[in-house]
Amino acid sequence: MSAAGSADVGARPLVAALPKGRILDETAAVFARAGYDLSPVFDSSRKLVYECGDLRVLVLRSSDVPAYVAHGAADFGVVGSDVLDEYGHDLYEPLDLGIGACRMIVAERAAQPVDARSQIHMCIATKYPKITRRYLEARGQTAEIIKLSGAIELAPLMGLADRIVDITQTGETLRQNGLSIVDTICEVSSRLVVNPASLKLHSEKIASLVSRLEQSLHEDAPREDAPRGEC
Repeated sequence: MSAAGSADVGARPLVAALPKGRILDETAAVFARAGYDLSPVFDSSRKLVYECGDLRVLVLRSSDVPAYVAHGAADFGVVGSDVLDEYGHDLYEPLDLGIGACRMIVAERAAQPVDARSQIHMCIATKYPKITRRYLEARGQTAEIIKLSGAIELAPLMGLADRIVDITQTGETLRQNGLSIVDTICEVSSRLVVNPASLKLHSEKIASLVSRLEQSLHEDAPREDAPRGEC
């Protein structure tokens, strides 16, 4: 039974879908400042579900978080705006958590830039085919898009693609692999997303969660939110 459709909806904890990896550390720190202890998710077991006080936490691949939230297996989640823009689920998005900040960029080999003529028959490797297609269409360009799951920087080096579309924080990995950035598509950061049905069924709990997180963000470092710049 889905999280949103559980029989005892009032008594059970909210179910959170959180991304595994480095971003989980940043997420736990944000939630800790808001009074939510997520330390159980860092134990050495192979659990798939963690009980964290008022929250029941699922630790997932980041690309799976929107599906779990959209289909009601989780009440809310934390996921990058790049994943949201690529997979396009209809979710309530109340907060930019300001973590996992990076840029989605277009890059090519610094020693072999793509000229105007080559752009007519260009090939682009990426984990984000939908975002890449929208980017090209907005500029009246076409290209063959090759979807890869990792090591995107390798594609131009091995002649698989002329350019790549990927996310980067500092650009250091690109530089080390002889690539240069030719355009920035959008800014990326992690967002709090909520299942629309859960928003109604657990309105008080969700409102409290959002309020506590929002307050912790303001107390931690008052800042102007960077525009999402939808990809």
